[in-house]
Amino acid sequence: MRMSELGQIPSRRYTGAEHLHRAGQDLLPSVLDFWQWAGSDFVVNTFRGWLAEFLVASDLGLTGATRRDWEGFDLETAGGIRIEVKASGYVQSWKQNRLSTPRFSIRRARAWDPTTNTLTETASRHSDVYVFCLHHHRDKATVDPLDVSQWTFLVLATHRVDQSFRNRQSVSLIDLEKAGARRVGYGEIAAGIDSALDRNAG
Repeated sequence: MRMSELGQIPSRRYTGAEHLHRAGQDLLPSVLDFWQWAGSDFVVNTFRGWLAEFLVASDLGLTGATRRDWEGFDLETAGGIRIEVKASGYVQSWKQNRLSTPRFSIRRARAWDPTTNTLTETASRHSDVYVFCLHHHRDKATVDPLDVSQWTFLVLATHRVDQSFRNRQSVSLIDLEKAGARRVGYGEIAAGIDSALDRNAG
């Protein structure tokens, strides 16, 4: 096998209608069946995080491609703004003795380039701006992560994250508010990003 055959595999955007198959012969289970089996719990932390990324991407008109994975940031606008998305919430899928206290990861990391399979030499924060997605709903009986009114988004430029938190691994809501994060709703994220970056431009 030539090394050129081991390059990056381009992401394919599936429709859900595709099926498992055996040598080209379709079997009954479909990609949609797999998605429903694997990703129907939007309250569990893993998929709540992915849903949060989708909410931000959809608000910014960035859902035409596929989700990035293992790169130094989550989303990139047409204008080249790199966005890191983090999610947290009060309610969990499992039985709770008390509501969770929301915290968001801001740890520095070495960025990986999937086209070269290399890591940056030093750990840092590689985005231009953070969007912290808070699933603020607290009632398990009516929790619905697909209801965008149950979400609040806090936007803070990465420059401000570095200044305020330096080498910290995570932050609370109070930390973000003290650092000047702007709270916005769904439909206002682009304006929140513009404001955060303008505020730090001077």
